[in-house]
Amino acid sequence: MATPNDVQTDVLVVGGGPAGAAAGYWLARHGHDVTVIERKTFPREKTCGDGLTPRAVHQLDAMGLSSGLQQYHRYNGLRATGMGRQLELEWPSHPVYPNYGYVVRRRELDKMVADNAAGAGARLLEGHEAVHPIVERGFVRGATVNRRAPDGGVGSTVDIRAEFTIVADGANSRFGRALGTSRTKEWPYGTAIRSYWTTPRHADPWIESALDVKDRNGNPMPGYGWIFPVGDGTVNIGVGLLSTFRDFKSVNTTHLLDAYAHQIADRWEIDPETPECRPTSGRIPMGGSVGPKAGPTYLVIGDAAGSVNPFNGEGIDYAYETARMAADVIHEALIDNNAAALQRYPKLLDDEYGQYFKVARLFARVIGRPVLMRELTRAGMHSRTLMEWVLRIMANLLRPDEIGPAEAAYKAAATLVRFAPNA
Repeated sequence: MATPNDVQTDVLVVGGGPAGAAAGYWLARHGHDVTVIERKTFPREKTCGDGLTPRAVHQLDAMGLSSGLQQYHRYNGLRATGMGRQLELEWPSHPVYPNYGYVVRRRELDKMVADNAAGAGARLLEGHEAVHPIVERGFVRGATVNRRAPDGGVGSTVDIRAEFTIVADGANSRFGRALGTSRTKEWPYGTAIRSYWTTPRHADPWIESALDVKDRNGNPMPGYGWIFPVGDGTVNIGVGLLSTFRDFKSVNTTHLLDAYAHQIADRWEIDPETPECRPTSGRIPMGGSVGPKAGPTYLVIGDAAGSVNPFNGEGIDYAYETARMAADVIHEALIDNNAAALQRYPKLLDDEYGQYFKVARLFARVIGRPVLMRELTRAGMHSRTLMEWVLRIMANLLRPDEIGPAEAAYKAAATLVRFAPNA
């Protein structure tokens, strides 16, 4: 039963990051009363490469943020490095997505998207943490929320009651776990660590990906590296590691980042010993590995649903996309007064990502085998045409008439695993 201190809203969104803010924007645009709560206050840092691919730019454009993006560093495509070679690959032409991306620090991007949601009419409550869901007769009806005091101390508690709830509280998703979500443990997940360095090459027109990371003595190490020029005097440098890599749990990611920074120091004109800030790291569920993604009155989106691409560790575009799908489904449920509409959401996800994520999860298994990874890197770095296809597949930028190559990639990966089971 509601009390005088309760807040009533059509939709409660738990989490104000990329997925939550986008969901708030679209629901507000649909004309609904939506409340977005965020545990932290903006701006806040996140472990991220800061790179926006064409898929992400497309979603931000749709939310009316094209002009806001133009103040940030725009880049042309990907520079792949490995085996002593490098290839510069432009983003492909596509009927839907632009052929360019941006690099934007997450502390600035997330604030921009959250403010945009508030500008569209969403109620944005920063410093509000969902403590536990409100469940009545088996239906989620909002959350009990702690409100931080203005001085940062202990605040008060309020119940925010809603017809529907969207879970968007990120990779750790404590709220999602309280509702029974869990990760499929057999599927791959990743870890990532990054920091910033100053460099005169801060406005390079390419983001860079290293397919072979080496230690200080030149010996191969597991994982992959990235360099994203921010355009503000710095570059975002980081490394990612998949759980399918041998000895995954024993790898010290701080040492891995240090080794990579030294590996690229001369070429990128950085002092590897003096990063701008302490590295931040995080663990990332991938490939749609978290579920269930829908209940009778709630949906799970973005990183909370494991909606990260195992091909490249990219999650922000899928956060925006799943948020928009969820908002459309809840809009339908509210307009028709029929909560059954929410059950369409898992099928929408499967139609959009099911086969693609299946290919990507298998790819993650393949590249976790050092022998296969070296052979694939060697083959790719000696063929621009092959690498152009790889870029399209890994960034999920195939045109509708090019879906066949993704299926071919899946079959090729399955063949490699079958014939090299011990590699």
